Amino acid sequence: MNWIYPITIVLYSFSVFGYFIDFLQNNRKVNRIAFWLLSIVWVLQTVFFIFRALELNRVPLLTPFEGLFFYAWIIVTISLAINWYFRVDFLVFFTNVIGFSMMTFSLFTPDGDVPKSLSNLLASELLVIHISMILLSYAAFTVAFACQLLYVLQHQMLKKKIWGKRLGRFGALSKLDGISFIAVIIAWPLLLIGLILGFVWAYSQLGEIILLDTKVISSLLVLAVYGVYLYQRVVKLIRGYNMALLAIAGFLILLINYFLSGQYSTFHIWY
Repeated sequence: MNWIYPITIVLYSFSVFGYFIDFLQNNRKVNRIAFWLLSIVWVLQTVFFIFRALELNRVPLLTPFEGLFFYAWIIVTISLAINWYFRVDFLVFFTNVIGFSMMTFSLFTPDGDVPKSLSNLLASELLVIHISMILLSYAAFTVAFACQLLYVLQHQMLKKKIWGKRLGRFGALSKLDGISFIAVIIAWPLLLIGLILGFVWAYSQLGEIILLDTKVISSLLVLAVYGVYLYQRVVKLIRGYNMALLAIAGFLILLINYFLSGQYSTFHIWY
């Protein structure tokens, strides 16, 4: 079933390109084609995930390749739901630019199975749930980031009095803010639970909780930034442009946490 993966990436690229054309030209016909291509991508991703799980006899989440693939699969799933329920065309495009980047990047990450020395430790249901929670939170934060990016772009267009059909398809500022808030409300506790489960797993398997680790520290920093966002949003009822910038900053820290901190981590170096 190895042929599924390259075909999926090719179709995914066509879908994102279609959404890009629609973004430039407001072409509804191309938008519909891009949507159906994205639907096919989801089916192929799901088939690939199931066959890989059957082949390895485990949930395929434990390697960098599998993590990025699962991340992209969640983003495509959420995008289809957004397209169906919220009808914010450009949100699907912006979200899947990130999803496509993750899936493409997975081609350059290790695809082998986990090291034998760690296989017993990693074959823990608790660890699988820990990774799943983390990746689900990342996908939800990605949706929030796409909303806030659209919010900032639309705010700048309105400020410069740039009108047109494209502006209307960004979605109302209040709608973008609302979707972003819901996404963060979902993502933040998922990330918190994922981290707690990671601590529990580390203590049960290794006999210690490693706090002074770059991956752990950067994850806590992501929690802190989005915690400030939620506090300002819920308690102080602050909304608007500056809050969007804060959420964008939080996502940039999240990307650093995902791609860079593991390179300097003593514990997550295998992932």
